[in-house]
Amino acid sequence: MAVVTLRDGSSREYPQPVTPLQVAEDLSRRLAKETIVAKVNGVLWDINRVMPEEAELELLDFDNPQARDIYRHSTAHLMAQAVQELYPDVKLAIGPAIEDGFYYDFDLGEPLTPDDLEKIQRRMEELVKEDLEIQRQVLSREEAIKLFSEMGENYKVELIEDLPEDAEISCYRQGDFLDLCAGPHVGSTGRIRVFQLTSVAGAYWRGDEHNIMLQRVYGTSFVKQSQLEEHLRMLEEAKKRDHRKLGRELDLFSLNEAGPGLPFYHPKGVIIWNELLKLWREEHAIDGYMEIRTPQILNQRLWEQSGHWDNYAENMYFTEVDDNNFALKPMNCPGAMLWYLTQHRSYRDLPLRSAELGLVHRHEASGVLHGLMRVRAFTQDDAHIFMLPSQIEEEISGVIDLVDRLYKVFGLDYRLEISTKPEKSMGSEEQWETATQALISVLENKGVDYKINPGDGAFYGPKIDFHVQDCLKRSWQCATIQLDFQMPERFDLTYIGEDGQKHRPVMVHRVAYGAIDRFLGILIEHFAGSFPVWLAPVQVKLLPIADRHHQYCKEVAASLVKAGIRVEVDSRNEKIGYKIRQAQGEKVPYMLVVGDKEVEAGKAALRTRSQGDLGQVDLPQFQERLLEEIKTRQLN
Repeated sequence: MAVVTLRDGSSREYPQPVTPLQVAEDLSRRLAKETIVAKVNGVLWDINRVMPEEAELELLDFDNPQARDIYRHSTAHLMAQAVQELYPDVKLAIGPAIEDGFYYDFDLGEPLTPDDLEKIQRRMEELVKEDLEIQRQVLSREEAIKLFSEMGENYKVELIEDLPEDAEISCYRQGDFLDLCAGPHVGSTGRIRVFQLTSVAGAYWRGDEHNIMLQRVYGTSFVKQSQLEEHLRMLEEAKKRDHRKLGRELDLFSLNEAGPGLPFYHPKGVIIWNELLKLWREEHAIDGYMEIRTPQILNQRLWEQSGHWDNYAENMYFTEVDDNNFALKPMNCPGAMLWYLTQHRSYRDLPLRSAELGLVHRHEASGVLHGLMRVRAFTQDDAHIFMLPSQIEEEISGVIDLVDRLYKVFGLDYRLEISTKPEKSMGSEEQWETATQALISVLENKGVDYKINPGDGAFYGPKIDFHVQDCLKRSWQCATIQLDFQMPERFDLTYIGEDGQKHRPVMVHRVAYGAIDRFLGILIEHFAGSFPVWLAPVQVKLLPIADRHHQYCKEVAASLVKAGIRVEVDSRNEKIGYKIRQAQGEKVPYMLVVGDKEVEAGKAALRTRSQGDLGQVDLPQFQERLLEEIKTRQLN
């Protein structure tokens, strides 16, 4: 007798053990069709795998993020089967689900073309029609190594050999295709409904540039055609918003082979940069931060002391000065420690909030560099808060409020994750547990939703990460708050307590924008280059119709500039329609067209990039309205 307890607490009895799919069919034909994967006694479970005699069952559909990942991972296996059938000499690497899709890495002799992707897609569609059952098989380590060695799948053999000794090793078979995989999967190929292969790129095996370059085929999959069409529409929109493309067109920044991953900011890009910093400084002043600046390059001994040498050296740049080894800073924190140590500190001084707009350098692999989103030199809006243990919750709560204020200016929504102890870390289990529970306590006391991201903390402490959502619903990790008991210990930071004795402060590392370069890239794409007026490099463009209107335009421009408005005059010998199109393409918020009527009336004809022609305006009133819009940082 098998007893299955459902999520609502009700139970069903069966004469023998059953699969989740059989239970789903017993409940509803529609439910059985929509179920992708199950949870059995809290563990993800194949829907066609027999359950224990006593089982708590939860059925998950595509709306569940875990089920969605499994659906897409199954689609990656479907693609690998099609590739193996079409290219029998292929060697299979890995094929995980990713944000909004999946990929699979292949070792192929010849590069794949768009025509090849179409051929692979057609074969995948045929395999779906065949509705092959996806069956799980558990092997011993020896059996698995022997099997995949005989198949010539050397990448799979390497993965098996790297598994812990006590790991359960499972494979999944669909038809003649077999793949090493922990699973679970969707049950049969016929349950994969809608998919599209999107692109192919190079990827090093296991992300190591010293390893062989594989071909990575990307795709996405959904349960409804309408979902796929909406996703593809969003991808097209993302291409139009690509910050690298808009950066060139709007003359904001450039990248040069003279310094891969090292952005060059043009005058218009610097204007936006400075506006971001102005807002940042205003908000930090409200919360009592003091701004500091620390050196770009410091002695190797400092990085050994901080722990970066043991935990981060592969990402750092080194040089020699006067027979001593120095490093370009990859992070600002050691400099902040040295600043703290310049004075004796009392409990009355704490919390001590220091902030730094620090340029850092990190050696990123050339294959991952991407515009402003992944660079080798970037400015972090860092802050380090030194505090009493009793002040932890209040200070972290204050940082969350500050970040929330900043993001609201840009109309950005976000979600929070707590990242816990990584494999490579410093400090005791007890310290990590104390720090992690402190972060959880803050969020729960504020009533803020969050999720746990296991093993993704910094090497010195757990953290709260802010994942910003842009207008295309894409997620970007920006702000982070890291609680650290290790660095004060390593640098012997102390304060004199009420008892007259030395005590150890606790510290928080945090960024609000994150990397300013990356945040700027996100904003370019979020606004599609149509920045709110306060951020726009050119806020008003004056467009004289003829040469005789130039002098009037110069006078109007001078008045606006004096009031603190960024203005350009297009005095080229071009037709007015061309000038308007050009200003529109440059995404200038306001255009003032000037002809004989406007000069005579002492006014201008107003156009906006979103509404077009709005007719004549009184210039003092326009200026007053525009200054209010800038001052309050209105969103357009």
